[in-house]
Amino acid sequence: MPVLFVLIWSTGFVVARYAMPHAPPLKFLALRYLVSIACFLLWIVLKRVSWPSNPKQWVHLALTGVLMHAGYLGGVWSAVKSGMGSGLSALIVGLQPVLTALWLSATGGKISARQWLGLVLGFVGLLLVVSRKFGQGGEANWLNMSFIIGALISITLGTLYQKRFVAPCDVRSANAVQLSAAFLVTLPLALLETEAMQWNSELAGALAWSVLALTLGGSSLLYMMIQRGAAASVASLMYLVPPVTAIIAWLLFAEPISGLTMVGTAIVVVGVALVVRQPAMPQRAVSAERE
Repeated sequence: MPVLFVLIWSTGFVVARYAMPHAPPLKFLALRYLVSIACFLLWIVLKRVSWPSNPKQWVHLALTGVLMHAGYLGGVWSAVKSGMGSGLSALIVGLQPVLTALWLSATGGKISARQWLGLVLGFVGLLLVVSRKFGQGGEANWLNMSFIIGALISITLGTLYQKRFVAPCDVRSANAVQLSAAFLVTLPLALLETEAMQWNSELAGALAWSVLALTLGGSSLLYMMIQRGAAASVASLMYLVPPVTAIIAWLLFAEPISGLTMVGTAIVVVGVALVVRQPAMPQRAVSAERE
């Protein structure tokens, strides 16, 4: 599940490369949410999926939807549209595991020395991977920095909030609620955008992939991993997104991968392994569990 999630999530930058020249960010995202909701509703009806029975869970799901869809995606896409380079945006959003670990540590969560080492290694590797992209694209300014920092805060708070307050429920109905809340927040802002959507094969393909792979696939996997795993471990997977994105861009667009990128990727993998690897059980505990 983590491997599939990283592969799917990493295509988000590729989709942005196809879609951004042809559409304003919030209009595209609002349409993506609307089509995704329709797909989930059809799935729910066909499979007779149950909805959350507790009204409070609807509120919790709606809040996570606003944070993890409207806030995160809206911030990232708006920052890129405003001229921020992909390297800088990936670097800033890549700080999420560090913020998650700091928050868990400050609130009494247990982050081991091994996991801290993994977080540090992951961040160092991430710096190496994106360093060659600095200076490409637009430079940072107060506007796109506000967008990308808002996205970073949104995905961090959304992950922690979902882990803390959202009770286990069917991922399809949960996604439908989350996306509906994101759509309601995004639509009024999208209507303020003056740029029109210019439909062509690239934009249609980007929309289809965004709905089928990124939302129905990637967002569902993220929801399930947060429910089943520790927040710090799930967040650390975000370190793998920039390196994998570089590999996908090399395969699709023949973008060169430098030796620095390869070294950084190896460091990132080691760092993530240190964070997500479960400590070995003592032999006595293993024997007792078998008995």
